[in-house]
Amino acid sequence: MERLRGQSGVVTLLYTALGDSMSIDVYAGGPGRGATSLLHRNRDADFPDWAGRDLGTRGYDLLDLTYDGATTSGVLGQQLPRLDRRPDLVTITIGGNDLMGAYGDTAAAEAVIALVAERAERILAHLAAGPGDAPRTVVTTVYDPSDGTGAVPGGGLPPWPDGPRLVVALNDALKGLAGRHGARVADVHAHFLGHGAQAGDPGRPDPRPANRDLWYCGVIEPNAWGAHEIRRTWWHTLHRAGWLP
Repeated sequence: MERLRGQSGVVTLLYTALGDSMSIDVYAGGPGRGATSLLHRNRDADFPDWAGRDLGTRGYDLLDLTYDGATTSGVLGQQLPRLDRRPDLVTITIGGNDLMGAYGDTAAAEAVIALVAERAERILAHLAAGPGDAPRTVVTTVYDPSDGTGAVPGGGLPPWPDGPRLVVALNDALKGLAGRHGARVADVHAHFLGHGAQAGDPGRPDPRPANRDLWYCGVIEPNAWGAHEIRRTWWHTLHRAGWLP
């Protein structure tokens, strides 16, 4: 995978997003409103304080490979094969859908976490393979809409007391992988605590609720304010790493 040069001879940087609906536009209100889109191009009318703080103004093109419902298997089998050149910067949101597939079954969830770790290892190794420098990669932790309680009242799911512990275990696995591969961790899990069931009803479908302290919709999806906060977490992670040109 080669980096491209524009007509001026300047190298065009590529930002690639891999993963699931934590990254996409749909639940945040439509095109341009999801976390990936905001990181690449801020919506100044919605977030005027962020005007100019995006990757597009720093010379990055966007290749968004994320889709709703993506699992680690989908990233390996459907997203990575679509990379036609080596990205310079990658954000990854994975693991949440894998874990949801075992909802309520603690033993199955523990097996899923091990499988996610194995697949995530392959994802990061694939990104690093080939000539030249590996892309600067941000691994995102998975949030907990129950805010550590294991229950989302009104969300349509039965309580799962082990759920918060398993989310932490999943995130610990992702953090360990990031450290071994030289990636950075965007700790969305920590940043989102208190903005789910403690702030309101995460199950409501409104992408732009009046309560800006509620960052979820549809139980497990980021609404517009949540998408902005994921973008914020990515941006600060990039800043701390010295990865913003």
